[in-house]
Amino acid sequence: MPRDLDPRLLRAFVAVADELHFTRAAARLYVAQQALSRDIRRLERELGAELFVRTTRQVTLTGDGERLLPYARGVLQAQDELLAAASGASRPLLVDLNTEGMASGRVLARARELAPDCELMARFQSGLTGAAAEIVAGRLDVSFGRLAGLEPAVRALLSHQPVRFEPMAVLLPHDHPLAGRERIPLNALAGETVYAGAGNPATLEWTDLARRLFAGRGITIAPPAPVAIGFEEFRRVMAKTRTPVLAVVDFPAVPDTVLRPIVDPVPLSPVSMVWRKGIVHPGVDALRAAAADLAGQEGWLERDANAWLPEGDMSLMGDNN
Repeated sequence: MPRDLDPRLLRAFVAVADELHFTRAAARLYVAQQALSRDIRRLERELGAELFVRTTRQVTLTGDGERLLPYARGVLQAQDELLAAASGASRPLLVDLNTEGMASGRVLARARELAPDCELMARFQSGLTGAAAEIVAGRLDVSFGRLAGLEPAVRALLSHQPVRFEPMAVLLPHDHPLAGRERIPLNALAGETVYAGAGNPATLEWTDLARRLFAGRGITIAPPAPVAIGFEEFRRVMAKTRTPVLAVVDFPAVPDTVLRPIVDPVPLSPVSMVWRKGIVHPGVDALRAAAADLAGQEGWLERDANAWLPEGDMSLMGDNN
């Protein structure tokens, strides 16, 4: 057993373990596939253990590989913390806002005021499931969304801070029979088919929340459809399909539609700020301070006793770490 291991070899191992595909892992690391294969073989020789089972059809972890993986992640996380502490604010912080015009954008704007020397770069991943995978992989730093919708193994790699209980709404074609109401009682959606991101792997947490909300109420989730990327494409698809869309009250305006809050009860979308555990960056501190400031000023974490929220979400929103 070697006394020292090259962190580059561990990074190669983690990339292949995440992707279970050498070509994708090589692309993620910006190296040639042959070089990646050499690094994995070298690591296996140094450890005296086979880490992957390779066939023409698939790549899987061996038992030794599964045992090594959490330790390899820990070593790389420690290295990232060391480098982040050394670099301070010199590295841009990549912040996913999900969609333009949302509460997360206000948090980012306030953080930029609090830390003007930090470079906080906005990104738009569209869903926390997709963003969390990018955070774990080191390609993104911070995102916002429904923490309870993530797999426990992913949540274990993230830190989080509750930001807002955001009231939910429905986006309707302007001439929909319900469009004339100022508020939409939840039971008025019975018989409707509502789009909630089904089939989009980046928004699984949102589809799961919709499924819980609609259960037993006669509301159908629209079947999977090609994902519209970008606001204009979303507007075009909505105009074509005329399907109501489950949204939140801050969802940006879409031409020829109306946004109506849902009531009786008011369903809440629990929004947390999430970031990779162990990351050290003044931009994260600024974002956390900004989120706490806005939440306190505007009552973002207050909720009516009659509001709707899954029990598991409530327990996680109270678990701040």
